[in-house]
Amino acid sequence: MNVENGVHDAHYFVPAPSRWPIVGSLALFLMALGAAFWMNKVPGGNWALLAGVIVLAWMLFGWFGDVIRESQAHSYGLQVDHSFRWGMSWFIFSEVMFFAAFFGALFYTRVISVPELGFFSGTHELLWPGFSADWPAATAPKLDAPYRAMEAVGIPATNTAILLSSGITLTWAHWGMVENRRTQLKLGLAFTVLLGAIFLCLQAYEYHHAWETMGLTLASGAYGATFYMLTGFHGMHVLVGTIMLATMLVRVLRGHFNAEHHFGFEAAAWYWHFVDVVWLLLFVFVYWL
Repeated sequence: MNVENGVHDAHYFVPAPSRWPIVGSLALFLMALGAAFWMNKVPGGNWALLAGVIVLAWMLFGWFGDVIRESQAHSYGLQVDHSFRWGMSWFIFSEVMFFAAFFGALFYTRVISVPELGFFSGTHELLWPGFSADWPAATAPKLDAPYRAMEAVGIPATNTAILLSSGITLTWAHWGMVENRRTQLKLGLAFTVLLGAIFLCLQAYEYHHAWETMGLTLASGAYGATFYMLTGFHGMHVLVGTIMLATMLVRVLRGHFNAEHHFGFEAAAWYWHFVDVVWLLLFVFVYWL
């Protein structure tokens, strides 16, 4: 069944039926239910959320382990590798559209909605006294506490430098993989994971400072909502990317991958570079402009 382009193999690997999808569904249900109960102060909500997180971690370890064992057993041929590449490509494209919707919401609010509300001065004076058609859109003093907008200098600029540096260290690690320099590969991956963790710690500090000191919350008008929506989802992607790269680091330390077969590493690297690009757009359109 071989073909000229070398994509198809004599067989296509089909994994055995797995329990992990239903376990993942149960984890997400517990997390959603627990979060809803916790926010509404229903007893036991925090424990349900914790149970969901534990079940999700169990699913990730178990499912990753199954896939790794299949890979190490050389169950994946060229056709499966080709499918993996297309699957990861479409997944990243779906993430591009995910963030495109959020950037579109920011653009609509900032360029269209706020100026239009300012145009109808009589209406907004009646409904939102003290409203000013400027960005960041200020909340009415009678409805919400005043807040300060986040500046580009400080932690945002530092995090930009961190993510750009992580892209360089990851590329350096990739060169080490291709040229079979294992020490370079390990160091580059370790530095990238460390930089990702530092980014998350700084963002957590930024959120605490913004919430407690600057008065910037999700209730701080359109600016607060779009700020936390965009930066929060990006932070979640950084967390996922850091976990993926940490998993790749553990596999490298165990001797997995070689110069010819390392798509697991490549997929994580693609995802991380996508996260870098999204942050650059966030830094320009959310913090800087």
